[in-house]
Amino acid sequence: MALTYLSVPQARYLYDATRKWFVLGSAGLFFATFFINAPFGRFAQKGKSLFLVNGIKAWILMELVSPTCFLYTFLKSPLSLPVLPGMELPLLSAQKVLAAMYLIHYLNRALINPLRTPSRSKAHVIVPLFGVLFNVLNGSLMGSYLSSPAARLYLGKNENTWGNPLWYIGLGLWAVGFVGNVWHDEILLNIRRRAKTSGKKKDDDGKKGEKREEGEHYAIPHGLLYKYVSFPNYFCEWVEWAGFALAAAPLPFTELSSSALHTIPSLFSMDTLFTLYYLPPSFFAPRLTPPWVFLLNEIVLMFPRAYKGHQWYKTKFGEAYPKERNIVIPFVL
Repeated sequence: MALTYLSVPQARYLYDATRKWFVLGSAGLFFATFFINAPFGRFAQKGKSLFLVNGIKAWILMELVSPTCFLYTFLKSPLSLPVLPGMELPLLSAQKVLAAMYLIHYLNRALINPLRTPSRSKAHVIVPLFGVLFNVLNGSLMGSYLSSPAARLYLGKNENTWGNPLWYIGLGLWAVGFVGNVWHDEILLNIRRRAKTSGKKKDDDGKKGEKREEGEHYAIPHGLLYKYVSFPNYFCEWVEWAGFALAAAPLPFTELSSSALHTIPSLFSMDTLFTLYYLPPSFFAPRLTPPWVFLLNEIVLMFPRAYKGHQWYKTKFGEAYPKERNIVIPFVL
């Protein structure tokens, strides 16, 4: 059903239901992805199959879905009532800035990065299909929220130069995370470029005498935060979206204390998930707005892959792989 034909209460119910099931679905996949490797990249299926698709083209198509859905819902503003029939309130400058930040990220993610990639492993068709689903949900939620009365009310405080310090902290974190993500991805791209230019037929730093595996070229990345973790590009992306959430929405908790932090693991218990499962959408974590949903889902879905990828690096490169490297968060994890 097109958003044009939904009343605001109907759109609100759809928004809350999507928010709820997006979070719970990702929580379920968190456990599954510790046992199942998403079949792309270093875990791509070897050999030939009707279900394998071009990795670069599939990536571009699935990632373009997010900014498309975002723009549609951001401009339609399904959660807002017009002041007068056919009349909309003008967007705040803060709303425009956040929309630009979101689109800049996806300009790089959906077009610039993949088009500069020398090569990429084929992906199982299930990967772009899940990617499209994720991006439809995420882009639609984010656009709906940023154009909503709730976002307008919160962001209105930022129209004054020093209205909300979190706005400036968030912008700074977003910028640092975005640049860090691009830089660390560039290190990985340079590994492929050097291999393609020199026509290498073996993996750099690999175990001596080990037969080269079929597929893309891999080597141990070095430089910047690769000194400390195996997946600094993931870490920087989390910093980027944490900054975006700080700037775009109220904190998802009323207070932060050590006792509150200790309750976080219990949120992933089966009892908690079953309780949330039966909760009406409108009562589901009302302070968990889409910017925080996106950050939560990124961590939940990316950490298992980082963990499995870290193990893969250690297995593939053995003693050559730096033992001091953590998985994804420098000095912590």
